[in-house]
Amino acid sequence: MKPLDPRLLRQARAARGYVVLTAVLGLVTAGLVVAQALLIASVLAPAIQGSLTLPDVATPLSWLAAVVVVRAGVAWAQERFALKAATRTVAELREQVVSHAVALGPRWLATGRGPAVATLATRGLDDLEPYMVRYLPQLLLAATVTPATLAVVLGLDWISALIIAVTIPLVPLFMILVGQLTAGTSERRLQVMQRLGSQVLDLLAGLPTLRAFGREHGPEKRVRALGDANRRATMGTLRVAFLSGMVLELLTTLSVALVAVGIGLRLVYGEVGLEPALAVLVLAPEVYLPLRQVGMHFHASTDGIAAANQAFEVLDEPVPPVGTTPAPALAGARITFDGVSVRAGERDVLAPAALTTAFGARAAATDASGTGATPSGTVVALTGPSGSGKTTTALVLLGLLAPDAGRVLVTPRDGEPVDLADVDPTTWWPQVAWVPQRPTLTPGTVRDVVLDGREVPDADLAAAARLSGLDAVLDVLPDGWHTVIGQGGVGLSVGQRQRVALTAALLGDPARVPLVVLDEPTAHLDARGEQAVLDAVRTWRDQGRTVVVVAHRTSLVELADQVVTVASAPLPPAAGTEPAPSVPDASTASASSSGAVA
Repeated sequence: MKPLDPRLLRQARAARGYVVLTAVLGLVTAGLVVAQALLIASVLAPAIQGSLTLPDVATPLSWLAAVVVVRAGVAWAQERFALKAATRTVAELREQVVSHAVALGPRWLATGRGPAVATLATRGLDDLEPYMVRYLPQLLLAATVTPATLAVVLGLDWISALIIAVTIPLVPLFMILVGQLTAGTSERRLQVMQRLGSQVLDLLAGLPTLRAFGREHGPEKRVRALGDANRRATMGTLRVAFLSGMVLELLTTLSVALVAVGIGLRLVYGEVGLEPALAVLVLAPEVYLPLRQVGMHFHASTDGIAAANQAFEVLDEPVPPVGTTPAPALAGARITFDGVSVRAGERDVLAPAALTTAFGARAAATDASGTGATPSGTVVALTGPSGSGKTTTALVLLGLLAPDAGRVLVTPRDGEPVDLADVDPTTWWPQVAWVPQRPTLTPGTVRDVVLDGREVPDADLAAAARLSGLDAVLDVLPDGWHTVIGQGGVGLSVGQRQRVALTAALLGDPARVPLVVLDEPTAHLDARGEQAVLDAVRTWRDQGRTVVVVAHRTSLVELADQVVTVASAPLPPAAGTEPAPSVPDASTASASSSGAVA
């Protein structure tokens, strides 16, 4: 990132006003620095010459005290607003990165960017604070105070101004040399930190499986090695920062010494007046000070600059087009997969391949009295070998993943078919209940998570808990419904989270949420939990909903009204991501009743 990257000003509104404020405060600081130097010289010169009387210096001393107070106030204001701007800028960038990553979809995150985005959005962007609080103000001061003070020195003593003008370029020159020497240090540190975060996240996610096989101590060496690499990278950055700071301090000190020696020699020979000489001696360090501070804080900001670069890389990724057509009513609608094929990540495999099937609410059945009709839903089971694209099919149905070929059509009860790719996701998702293999829950009490702001009678809540098996979970929780769970569901096992998610889905209004999608709902459950899932699926079907379930267990397949077998196929070399015409239909549908497909 450049010293002041325009992208930062475009992406973070808080940074714009802060830069303007810092520039204004820099101009004020430049004026105060010059005034302070001139006032000090006007007081010291008579004192040195022996002609000092208190009435003569009372006014300059008063002004000097006022200048010192105002300068301290300006420094305080700059620090205060810098901290506020840094906090707001980091928050804005974090929100944009997370929102953009979500908009890019699960396919982009599945390429390995997910853990990197998680590290970037949590700890990585926090490193922008030194850049905003320390580095950027000094950079703007170097652009205001240094030229202003140099102009004043030129008016007082052109020889000293010449010495300063010759030595000043050495400071940025040495900064460039140091920057080239340490190029990539912060990027490597951030990459090591991201690898460490990804390894720890994977370890925590798979810890139950590792413990089941007695291999929980296996990854210790890998995590320890990554931690050591992170420590070495961090210490390397600090070492270079200290050494570069020492070089810049030595250079600026020698430059100020050259000015002081020249002033002293010319004072001896009477070639310069005492008061101008004192003013130049006071101003000389102030000329170099902003540049010294820039060099001092440059390495403290490199981590933030590296994080900002990665944030901009995420934000520069093109987002897939999103539909704008309002979603049709799903109640009683038919959903058709027409030759849907999706490329599996970076592999040359289509999973699913040319999936063609249709499902929806079954026709109404006449009740026993023959006087009315009761709505009847349908259960669709997606089966197939691992890697065939069952979960991908569910993601396509949810509108989270666009197919590489084919289309998904939604035909309402009384209306024309609508391509799901043209549908606005924000109008589609409220009609769908989604229960993944590993549900992610919001923090709060179990009751708050299940209700999600809805008003539900206690009797209905208890009935849903009994049906999903959540009542057994509540019996072992310390505070029952009022047990607090953490971000993502921390405090509950995967199976317990599934029961919470099932309970929340059971409480949904069938008219508003007519489609339920389940991904391996029995994968982490025992026999009782499996029975609870089966009972929940039956309840949804009896409510008239369409239930699409990714199933491996026979019990779920036997419960289904329609079984869709999903298959994969190699990606044709000449067709890119388009499926070859010779690829056979990868799905077969069998119905357990004559009205399975609407």
